[in-house]
Amino acid sequence: MEKIKKVEIHNKVFEESYTAHIQKNGTNWLGWIPDVPKVKCEEFTEQALLKILENRLHEALVAEEEAWEKRFEGDVKAGKLDHLAEKAVKNYREGKCRSIDELQKLL
Repeated sequence: MEKIKKVEIHNKVFEESYTAHIQKNGTNWLGWIPDVPKVKCEEFTEQALLKILENRLHEALVAEEEAWEKRFEGDVKAGKLDHLAEKAVKNYREGKCRSIDELQKLL
């Protein structure tokens, strides 16, 4: 097996970059993205490997986003976030909130 190379893969939809690890293993190339364990594959060429890694990364990010949205919607329906809304209303009524204009001045 050859030395592991690190290659940046940028996902244009999510505007995020990830480091892929690729390695020549005999006649094939192995690749994986440590930050997204589900993304790994083996291909005959380095170019094909990078294209597949890019596609699988996108699929994994979409699946992750959909799972998060589904869980969030479930939490909202179950009332798990109601205490946050109540706290925000309470803080607003007590004058503990700032206007957007005030916050922009702080930046």
